[in-house]
Amino acid sequence: MAAGYLEILRARHATRLLVGTLIGRLPNATAAIAVVLFIRAEGGTYSLAGALAAVYGVANAVGQPLLGRLVDLYGQPRVQLPAALVSALGMSVFAFAGTQTPSLAYASMAVAGLFTPPLEGGLRALWPSVLRREDQVPTAYAMDAVAQEVMFTVGPLLVTLCVSLWSAQAALLVLNAIGVLGALSVVVSPPSRAWRSAPREAHWLGALRSSGLLALLAAFLFVGIALGSITVAAVSYADGHGGDAVYGWLMAGIGLGALVGGAVYGVRQWSGAPERRLRVLVALLAVCYLPLTLVPGPVAMTALTTLAGVFLAPCIACAFVLVDRHAPRGTVTEAFSWLVTTFTVGASVGTGLAGPVVEWGGAVWGFAVPGAAGAAALVVLLATGRVLAATGDSAVVAVSSENDPNRAVEPRFSSGDRA
Repeated sequence: MAAGYLEILRARHATRLLVGTLIGRLPNATAAIAVVLFIRAEGGTYSLAGALAAVYGVANAVGQPLLGRLVDLYGQPRVQLPAALVSALGMSVFAFAGTQTPSLAYASMAVAGLFTPPLEGGLRALWPSVLRREDQVPTAYAMDAVAQEVMFTVGPLLVTLCVSLWSAQAALLVLNAIGVLGALSVVVSPPSRAWRSAPREAHWLGALRSSGLLALLAAFLFVGIALGSITVAAVSYADGHGGDAVYGWLMAGIGLGALVGGAVYGVRQWSGAPERRLRVLVALLAVCYLPLTLVPGPVAMTALTTLAGVFLAPCIACAFVLVDRHAPRGTVTEAFSWLVTTFTVGASVGTGLAGPVVEWGGAVWGFAVPGAAGAAALVVLLATGRVLAATGDSAVVAVSSENDPNRAVEPRFSSGDRA
């Protein structure tokens, strides 16, 4: 298993780009918990902390595809590094000004979220130009999905470490400074500086003019809802089964399952059409959510949450392949950024939806929400099967752009033509 990933990491610049991207995304991965801890240290309320974190999240969801479009137009260095600096500046203003002036606090959080650089989409656009073989790209996508799980596990630990060693204010400043360094490491690399998007047809919808991409985004909105609802249902379960420690184990179980599932998925060369494979993976994801409604004891529940996470990273990795295939020419970074935005919005909707459900029916019904959302994602994929299959019949070779009204791809991996 390790051999396939090591082969990718041995490719020139691959490790630097992966690590730099993960470090550059630390501020985004840790923003919510860092803001909560900072507001608590300032004597503010949890309502205020939640509102500020929501502003950051909404601004981030808006900014990712917009900045992704600018990257496609002007290249990575001209957009990614200035965006990282402005985002860090916004968070620094928030850290120094605190909540004494609420309007300034909200404005600075909005700036920090809006200008978060689309490093995630940028990395996926770079993989085809960095790797030696096209058949390595899906494996790189899987490794990318696994690395995200590691980052979202390690990130909160780094926040709490900074808070314990220094202060909540220092945590905000240090993590954002580290994030800028990560972005700098990426944009000064030769692949990032050399990358250029393919010529694009001017269109105000950009990547969203692809019907295949819209179908995929609709499905992953529900996948995001499933993941977001689990976090709320897990809190309700933990309240009656041991408190915060149990909640931590449940969330760790989901992360562990995603790590294992993504790692196993990425080492195999999959045959057949990726859209069909995605339907199978989403179906398995939905099925694995259903046992959560049994709400057994903490040990068994942790095992079930681990199972629930197994197919998450494979679903995301397979979606990356389809995004690449359906992105109209010259919009690859924007298209990947739309997937990030849709998933984030879905998670927020899931969190908001699960709250009233848990209050009405308890943890059992709370855990029914992700199962229902997973089923809805599958229904969307089944209903849009022809649209998703319109660009080809295999995971690597796509049809000619003459057969694609969106001109979504060239006769091979589309990102490769943009590099």
